[in-house]
Amino acid sequence: MTSLSKATKIKLQQVSTATIATCLFKKGLKNQFIQGVQRLQKEYPNMVGEAYTLRYIPAREDLNPISVFKNPDHPQRMAVEQCPKGSVLVFDSRKNARAASAGSILATRLMIRGASGMVTDGGFRDSEEIAALDFPAYHQTPSAPTNLTLHQAIDINVPIGCGDVAIFPGDVLVGDGDGVIVIPKHLADEVAEECMDMTLYETFVLEQVQEGASIVGLYPLTSADKQASFEAWKRNNN
Repeated sequence: MTSLSKATKIKLQQVSTATIATCLFKKGLKNQFIQGVQRLQKEYPNMVGEAYTLRYIPAREDLNPISVFKNPDHPQRMAVEQCPKGSVLVFDSRKNARAASAGSILATRLMIRGASGMVTDGGFRDSEEIAALDFPAYHQTPSAPTNLTLHQAIDINVPIGCGDVAIFPGDVLVGDGDGVIVIPKHLADEVAEECMDMTLYETFVLEQVQEGASIVGLYPLTSADKQASFEAWKRNNN
């Protein structure tokens, strides 16, 4: 069970990662966008969920033979089986895609269990099969199918780094066609509300620009006349 409210989740499903990045920047947070990952699905609604994490380290051959996957308590398997409904499973793969963070079977299991998505700064194997699932997945590049033991899963639901961003369990991840951004969990409600307001204003601005308006005084908003026009536009559009 997650603590992310339904109302906040609905709001974050309607705003872009670019808008969230601007909002977080205004709060002094400049490094929240996960670098180097892209969504496997070409089109998909916003992914929104709290982070449930899995940390990988470089494998040591005497401790990480292929036989480790027979262990029913293997951390990768446990992360998949314990990731709460509505959460996003986030892999710290050290930006190394030579070993697969997961494949289509684990992605399918997460989807069936009700997870909101999965993100790695490494790569997934079976990327075409994952792309066909009704389940958002972000990675750096496909992994070599047989290189299963170049890194080893070590910790579940601890602070990690993913794509050069610090992620703590419970932080809120939002993913769209541009990528994935991380909202500190204590700011999620506030950011969602502010981003809804920002998105509404940007819709107004885009309409004005399409009709030939200058951006001076409009974007950013510095003109009292433009402010009045926006307020009238809101009333007319409920």
